[in-house]
Amino acid sequence: MLKSRPDRYGTVAISIHWLTALLVLLLLMTGFQAADTNDSLAKAALLRWHIPAAFLLLVLTLARLVWWLRFDVKPRPLAQTWQTGLARFVHGAFYVVLLGMVASGIGMMVLSGAGPIVFGGAGSMPDFHEVPPRVPHGLGARLLVGMVLLHAGAALFHQLVMRDGTLRRMWFRR
Repeated sequence: MLKSRPDRYGTVAISIHWLTALLVLLLLMTGFQAADTNDSLAKAALLRWHIPAAFLLLVLTLARLVWWLRFDVKPRPLAQTWQTGLARFVHGAFYVVLLGMVASGIGMMVLSGAGPIVFGGAGSMPDFHEVPPRVPHGLGARLLVGMVLLHAGAALFHQLVMRDGTLRRMWFRR
């Protein structure tokens, strides 16, 4: 079942969701590690993972938007509560923050000139703190950590406390 049904998500939506989740975790780990190191070689090595993963995240995010807008429909909410509106807001905020993170990351790479150094050129890594997009990128990363924790917490609340099958709807069928 590639497309979603009224009662559960389809394979395409589920795959994009979990791949995005893994990429976000990888990006947060490599991004915070790169920000915390002063070793130019270590920073470049981390960014060699970080940048392609960010590009893949961008592709998946755009594919998800196209998938929802053009080809698929979201399943019905399990119940119409205040949580339904909050969930819509949080999911929309995820798109805004993820796209903002990609945009600020591209801005950092372009304005700092780090791209050629990261991907094999000679020289030392620039100080990203001197590049204006660094501030929104760092704030976005911290915001993203909070959003991921709240999102995971809400999913666990639904699964363990409400027992409403939310996670089952968002996992692959057996």
